[in-house]
Order: sequence, then structure tokens, then C-alpha cells
Amino acid sequence: MSDAPPPLTEAIPVGWRAQLDPRPRLRRLRESANAILQIVVAATVAYSFAHGVLGHPAPLIAATVTVSSLGLVRDARPRRVLQTVLGMLVGILVAELIAMVAGSGWWQLSLALALTMTVARLLSSHAGFTIAAAIQAIIVIVVPAEAPFLRLIDGVVGGVAALAVTALIPRNPHKAERRDAAALFAATGKTMDTLVQALRRGDRLRAERGLQRARALQRHVDRWTDSLDSGLSIARISPFLRRARSELQRHERVKQAMDLATRNLRVVARRAVYQTDDRRPRVVVAEVLAEIARVVALVEDSLDDIALEPAAREAGKAVAARLDPRGILPDGDLGEHNLIVAMRPLVTDLLAATGMTPDDARACLPRL
Repeated sequence: MSDAPPPLTEAIPVGWRAQLDPRPRLRRLRESANAILQIVVAATVAYSFAHGVLGHPAPLIAATVTVSSLGLVRDARPRRVLQTVLGMLVGILVAELIAMVAGSGWWQLSLALALTMTVARLLSSHAGFTIAAAIQAIIVIVVPAEAPFLRLIDGVVGGVAALAVTALIPRNPHKAERRDAAALFAATGKTMDTLVQALRRGDRLRAERGLQRARALQRHVDRWTDSLDSGLSIARISPFLRRARSELQRHERVKQAMDLATRNLRVVARRAVYQTDDRRPRVVVAEVLAEIARVVALVEDSLDDIALEPAAREAGKAVAARLDPRGILPDGDLGEHNLIVAMRPLVTDLLAATGMTPDDARACLPRL
């Protein structure tokens, strides 16, 4: 036997290898590159304008407002940035008034925080609005200023700079929403595969797992909704993203249809659980659901290439035309027929995702 030491990679525990892997760090940095650029440009411009043009000796707040309002969060829509800026301006204004009347000190800080947070909570239900206001109030009370309301002007300068860079140096509106869309479609595909296998085998436990997965789809829908809203908001104000608006609006239409489709998939999953009570395989019903799953995959493909929408639409129409429970299962029981009927709204939602109107989609179904 050889006495040679094991390779270095084998000597490192698996957990440590994952921590030493640079790829997640590089991916995180790449995804934050636009946000970092936005913050650097906005803070520099705001500071330079307040210091060089307005003559403010130390425009700290002009820079801090840009950093706090832009941040590195996924949601960089102008409305959120503006809301954060307004929260900070409220904190600056309240603290400036207290500093003018009472000066600075521990009890002035306590009073400024209490009043600022009270006013902020009255003005907005968002916790971030109140916290942003409180932080700026602390800065105003603790850091002295040469003249009153200089810091309020600095805050306005910083806020304008932050809003300007969201339009002039926009974050990629497609990357986050497409990633969230992929997560939704992947989870939907796994859910449908689980239900198909459950019906083929008459496996109630597997069907219950499919139902659990179907219930968990809403969080993916919500994440896609947030990233799409953010992307659309940025695209509306950015002169550089005009071409992206129509694509994002098309994705919004697909998302709305998929929201309804996942709700109807939960209905199908519940009926699948009932159908597997007797442990009998439902091969025909499983194959119909498998065909619908293939339509879902085609709808996802059409997100990146609109030319694939007609193929997804035709595949959906072909499935819809078959959804007559008596035609598919002439000798089927009532439960099987009800399961086929539950698939009809699911297919019409998928057809709507391909660009059809709800009425036209329903017209593709056979009469019952």
C-alpha cells in the first residue's frame, strides 16, 4: 500500500470545501455590481454637489441618504427608494427643529427619536420608513451643524441623486424576475411530476406530497410578482429600458396567468389525494396531467423566446380539446371525472399565459 498523503481536496471536509468555494461569492458580487455602481455614483455626486456647489462644509447626510435609500436589496423600484428618502427627510426635519429649540444632548436625542418615530409611524405603515427616519434623526442630533436646515437640504440632494441613478444607471430588470420565474416553473414542474407519479401508482403518500408542494407554490408567485413590479417600475422611468418594457409586460401577463394556474393546480392536487385513497392506479388521468405539464414547460420556454408562444398555445389547445371526462374515461367513476373537470380551468389559465383571452381559452374546451 502507498504511504502517499491523500490529495488536498480530499483532506478538507465537505462543509469547509463549500465555504472555500469562490463561485458563490463571485456570483453574489456580479449580481450586486449594478447596485454598487449606483450607490458609488449617487453618493459621490450628492456629496460633490452639496460641498462644491452649495458650499456645505461636511455634507455627510447627502451621501448617507443615497446609500440608505438605494441599498443592495432586490427591490430597487423608484417608489421604494422615494419612500425611504421621505422617511429620512422626516427624521432630519424633526431632529433639526428639536436641535434649534433645545440643542443637542442625551435627552434631546431621546426626544428626537420619540417624536420622529411617532410621526413616521403615523405617516407610513412600513417599518423601514420609521427606521430610516430614526437613523437620520440620530445623526442630526449627534453631529453638530454650522447652520440650521443645511442637513435637510443635503438630504434632498441625496434623495434626488438616488432617484436619478435608478433611471440613468438602472439595475438589470430581467435578471431577478427571470430567476424568480424559473424558480416558479421548476417548482410547478416538480409538483406536477409528483402528482403524475402518484396517480400512476395509486400512491396516496406521494399525492399528499404533491399537495404540499402545490400549496408552497404561492411564495414563488409572490417573489416573481415583487421582482416583476420592481423591473416594470424601473423600466417606466429609465430611458435606457424602453425596449424592456414590452417584454416585462408580457412576462407580467404570463405571471398573472400562472398565479391562477397554481391555484387551480392546488384543486387538482386535492382531488388527486382523494383519488388515491383506494390505492388504484389512474394511468389515463396521470397521462392527461403529464400532457398539461408539458404545456407548462413550453410556456416557460416562451418567456425567453416569444416565437415559441404559438407552439405552447397549440399544445394547450390540443390538451383542452380532449378534456371531456366521458370521452377520456367512458367507464370512469365520478371521482375520476371530477379530476378531469378540475384540470379544465388549469389548462385555460395556461392558454391565457400564451396570449389568448380567457373567453377564447374557455372556448377551446369541449362542452360538458
